Amino acid sequence: MRVDRRDVLGLGGLAALAAAAATRAGAEEGLPEAIARLGSMTEGLEPIAPSEHLARIERARALMAQEGFDAVVVGGGSTLLYFTGLQWGVSERLLALVLPRDGELVFVVPAFERGRAEERIRVGGEVRAWQEDESPFVVIAGALRDRRASSGRIGIEETMPFDFSDGIGAALPAARLASAAPVTAGCRMVKDAHEIALMRRAGQITLHAHRAVFASLRAGMTQGEVARLSAEAHRRLGVTGGSLVLFGPDAAFPHGTSKPKALQAGDVVLIDGGGKLHGYASDITRTAVFGAPATERQRRVFEIVRAAQQAAFRAARPGAECQAVDGAARRVVEDAGFGPGFRLFTHRLGHGVGLDGHERPYLVPGNALALKPGMCVSNEPGIYLPGELGIRHEDVMVVTEDGAESLTPTTGTPEDPAVV
Repeated sequence: MRVDRRDVLGLGGLAALAAAAATRAGAEEGLPEAIARLGSMTEGLEPIAPSEHLARIERARALMAQEGFDAVVVGGGSTLLYFTGLQWGVSERLLALVLPRDGELVFVVPAFERGRAEERIRVGGEVRAWQEDESPFVVIAGALRDRRASSGRIGIEETMPFDFSDGIGAALPAARLASAAPVTAGCRMVKDAHEIALMRRAGQITLHAHRAVFASLRAGMTQGEVARLSAEAHRRLGVTGGSLVLFGPDAAFPHGTSKPKALQAGDVVLIDGGGKLHGYASDITRTAVFGAPATERQRRVFEIVRAAQQAAFRAARPGAECQAVDGAARRVVEDAGFGPGFRLFTHRLGHGVGLDGHERPYLVPGNALALKPGMCVSNEPGIYLPGELGIRHEDVMVVTEDGAESLTPTTGTPEDPAVV
């Protein structure tokens, strides 16, 4: 199910017609031509099917047996979506999935939301509702007793709010509660071919969005104006998305500043963003120099960061520890005189990407977790010089059987960074 660059470039006449229509509509809206001419790139890829969710549940059960769990309880959010296809946020009213090692699934839902939940559930299971004057934790405990799991080891999905996990524990005094991460992250960290295809296309979409935004830059623009162009570019390409945009010295703050400046010739422009295709995220950063040739200093830092990213690509392979991949990139930065440690390369090298833009595993010193084929992680070294500039290159790479592959073409030049 791999989708490569040739697939995107050959999406066919419908995409060309859509792009032409988008250009006409965009011109009427006063959009820059590079944004206006974008058309949908989402054709040819389907969302995750119910049969795939069922296979994930069986994989979770195999891990539960391996890790000694009798059941796992999952609240609203991306892990619930991963296993069941049910998209449901977290609120003060608990909606939960009880996933026993043996027996039927149970969805525990607020009674007044039962109809809406049943409309969205894509895999089979029992639905038990709790009224506003009842405890959802007692309902969960009852479901576990019926599946002979109430006194065993119960995994609690790791992002569940403490109040919920505490309530479940109080309702199950004989149970032993633990983080379900060995099961939930154990499944989610390794992507299959369908997931990788969705992420590859999402990355290509964001790269086209970045390229269009760079082509639309004008002196005097604000970071907010450019961010709005990024959101519009993603929308026209068929996904919801957007970007963090930073100019000049502001780019020395990896996640931005509360006092942004307007764009001037000679500024470094850092654009870090992504979108989601059928739930799966992209995360790409490109850095350019606007309106003037790059200075020797800007070009040198640009090339050092690119060398660090390439070193990480070479280091990533099955069996390599997460910290070793970070170390490969960090050594390049340090050897170039921008160390030690986190002094100017101020953050970890990367993080997992999937249904969440940031998820496990994390490429960071101290993490000895070994990479496995199918893991998808960002590779985003940066150098941040306070009061001067910040440069970051970021692509998502997938671990293969014998190395790692970028899901998108990597960085070009300071004048043309968003090669597609």
